[in-house]
Amino acid sequence: MNQQIKLDLPNGINLFMKREDLLHPFVSGNKFRKLKYNLLQAKIEQQNTILTFGGAFSNHIAAVAYAGKEQGFKTIGIIRGDELGDQINNNPTLKFAQECGMQFKFISREAYRHKHENDYLNHLKKEFGAFYLIPEGGTNELAVKGCEEILTTEDSKFDYVCCAVGTGGTIAGIIKSALPHQKILGFPALKGDFLQDEIRIFASNMGWKLINDYHFGGYGKISEELIQFMNSFFSKTKIPIDPIYTGKMVFGVIDLIHKGYFAKNSQILLIHTGGLQGIEGMNQKLKKKKLPILTTNV
Repeated sequence: MNQQIKLDLPNGINLFMKREDLLHPFVSGNKFRKLKYNLLQAKIEQQNTILTFGGAFSNHIAAVAYAGKEQGFKTIGIIRGDELGDQINNNPTLKFAQECGMQFKFISREAYRHKHENDYLNHLKKEFGAFYLIPEGGTNELAVKGCEEILTTEDSKFDYVCCAVGTGGTIAGIIKSALPHQKILGFPALKGDFLQDEIRIFASNMGWKLINDYHFGGYGKISEELIQFMNSFFSKTKIPIDPIYTGKMVFGVIDLIHKGYFAKNSQILLIHTGGLQGIEGMNQKLKKKKLPILTTNV
């Protein structure tokens, strides 16, 4: 569903949001898209266990846990941070995943760096038995295939399609399915230029660009300015957005609109990639720092 965002914008610009967050109550947005074909493949391979990786507040971990429960898979989460093992009940994401039946293995940040290596994956197979592997963030060829289905024929009127970027799989799918006249803009939630190469693994089209000015200090970082923006945006539109991905992307697009980045009368589509489960955890952090909290009502 594309929802018009009714804000006072200059230059005749029209802004819409594709509400991917409404796809599923617990496996929302790009996680629904990324898991779709991976879970089908796991069934084809007759695997009954899904193993994946993630951090303490990972949208991906929460989504895999629920999708596994829903579709009859055992799920295993390899979690970055061995200090988190006794904090599950204080962490809304991990508590939810555990309630969905996910088994955890908490490892050090040093060990986590080896998550792509065959030796480490073979070690996990010895420990847990056979499993279907889904990488951190869910990005692989099957995930990109799912994300190619985000854009539909009704989206052909848009000049720009904008989305947040984490591992690069979502924007790669969008790039592959975009029409020649459309410009795809990605707003990374992480610092660094490595994402360009990650995206090119899956998408060779040229009509896209990453805008690196709106990460607010890096992954999981947030400022009072962003909090105030998100609370104001929700008050005006009644659309909840998350602080890690979509919130930063929406901030960036609206800032660029007011700076004259887009041509007059541009039609812009924002992709809501879900992630709303992370708001509770973020508010816990904000309260500890005595900062204002997100008042998004989810």
